[in-house]
Amino acid sequence: QLQLVESGGGLVQSGGSLRLSCTVSGFPLNWYAIGWFRQAPGKEREGVSCLSMSGGRTDYADSVKGRFTISRDTANNTFFLQMNSLKPEDTAVYYCAARGTTEQALCTMRVNYMDYWGKGTLVTVSS
Repeated sequence: QLQLVESGGGLVQSGGSLRLSCTVSGFPLNWYAIGWFRQAPGKEREGVSCLSMSGGRTDYADSVKGRFTISRDTANNTFFLQMNSLKPEDTAVYYCAARGTTEQALCTMRVNYMDYWGKGTLVTVSS
């Protein structure tokens, strides 16, 4: 069973930066397509970024393009979301997720495509 644990959330001022980490255990990280999602109060969970199993393809939600960067460290079975120029509207619980796949290039931000989820970490951006 794949397990994912997020860390790195917290309170930051508008314009600041945070780096979220997702530590994966159970199986090698590069067996999965991975992604970051978020859920703001009163809103549905939405995709933020994804990274393919091959590591060669990434994608971002329009709202975070140019500000957020997804990456991974396969040696330590951990992936990251570097968040810069944070805005109050980025406030949400952030989740990491993974999908088992044989498609090397699969990069998806569709919530219902993901098989495994972390429990989330809260990011609060103050104005």
